[in-house]
Amino acid sequence: MPNSPSPTGRTDAVALTDRTDDRPVYVIGGGPGGLATAAALRARGVRAVVLEKADRIGASWRGHYDRLHLHTTRRWSALPGLRMPRRFGRWVGRDDLVRYLEKYTEHHELEVVTGVEVSRIDPHPDGSGDWQLTATGGRVLRGRAVVVATGFNHTPRIPEWPGRDTFTGELLHAAEYRNPAPYADKDVLVVGIGNTGAEIAADLTEGGAARVRIAVRTAPHIVRRSTAGWPAQATGILVRRLPVRMVDRAGSLLARVAVPDLSAQGLPRPEKGLYSRVREGAIPVQDVGLIDAVRSGRVVPVATVASFDKDAVVLADGTRIAPDAVIAATGYSRALEPLLGHLDVLDGRGRPVVHGARTPKEAPGLYFTGFTNPISGMLRELARDAEKIAKRVARAH
Repeated sequence: MPNSPSPTGRTDAVALTDRTDDRPVYVIGGGPGGLATAAALRARGVRAVVLEKADRIGASWRGHYDRLHLHTTRRWSALPGLRMPRRFGRWVGRDDLVRYLEKYTEHHELEVVTGVEVSRIDPHPDGSGDWQLTATGGRVLRGRAVVVATGFNHTPRIPEWPGRDTFTGELLHAAEYRNPAPYADKDVLVVGIGNTGAEIAADLTEGGAARVRIAVRTAPHIVRRSTAGWPAQATGILVRRLPVRMVDRAGSLLARVAVPDLSAQGLPRPEKGLYSRVREGAIPVQDVGLIDAVRSGRVVPVATVASFDKDAVVLADGTRIAPDAVIAATGYSRALEPLLGHLDVLDGRGRPVVHGARTPKEAPGLYFTGFTNPISGMLRELARDAEKIAKRVARAH
C-alpha cells in the first residue's frame, strides 16, 4: 500500500522508486489541475502518483499576493469529488483555496510525492508505449501514461528592457509582490494591466503608496466581477461557444452600460472586440477596484515601458519618470521546453499543441492540463479536463 499523505499532501520521496512496480500514471505538478486529475483517475481504479517539485502541494497558490481572491465563484471553482465549504464565501481567498487543496488531497487519499522535480520525459526505450521520466536524485521512473500539469503561470517573465540592469530603484516581478506595506509613501510603477497588474495597482493605492502609475501597452476590456448578482464567469460559460462576432457585439453593449468610459483618464475602450481578444489569449480584467482608482486619479495609466536609464524609466511616448519601485506584472512562461521540447509536442509559443483528453499523434499517452486560460474559468475547466483525461486513460488501459 502507498504511504498515506500528510494534511499538506506530502509523502516520502525516498520511497518513490520502490513504489513504481505497477507502472502508475504519473501526474507532474501538485496544483489544482494535477490533484483533480489524480483524484479522477483514482475514482476509476487507476493508480496515479503526483510528483511535486516543491515541499508542499499548491506551491504557486501559496506564493500569491495576500489579497488575492478567485474571480470565479466558489461553486464553479470546486474540483471533482469535493465541494468548497460555504464559509469560504462566494469569492474564495488565497488561504482558503490552499486549505481546500490540502483537504482535497486528504479526502481522496491521493498519492503525492513532494520534493521531486521531473527534468525530462521520454518514450520508454523498450518500445512498449510506456513513458520514462528522469527526476531529481537520479531517479528514472516508468509510467503507462503521463499528465503534465505544471501550470499556466510557471516561470515569471520580465522583458529584457534596454538598460534594465542599470535601474537604481527596486525592480521585481509581480510573483514576488505580497502586500502594499513595503511601498507605503513610495512612487510605484506597475507594468502590465492584466488581472494581476490591475489588482496590485488597486492594492497599492489602498495600502498607502504615495503615487501609483500603471503602464499600458494595449487597453484591456474591463468587466464587473458581478453585476446585480450575476457573475461575469456565468456569462463566460454561456457565450464560450457562440460566434466570436456575436459575443464581441454583446460585450460592447454591456460594457457601455456597466463600465464607465475612462478615455479621459488615459484608458480608452479597446477597438478590438472582447471575445476576439480572448481568442488571442487576452482575458478581460475583472474589476476589483481599478475603475474607481483610475476615475479618482489614484491610479494613473501611462504608456508602456521602452527602457530604463539608471533612476529613470523611459516610456514609449518619450516621457521619463523616476519611480521608487517597478512591479512587472508581465506574465509567465510555461517553461516546458527542457521537459519535453524534444518530443515535438509544443507550438511556436511553447504551449502544448493539445490539451485535455487529446494526446499528440507523436506521443500517445501524454496529456496536458492547465495550459489554457479560458473565459469560463480556469479551475472549472481543470475539473472538466480531469474527468475527461481519467476516462480516456481508464479506457486505454
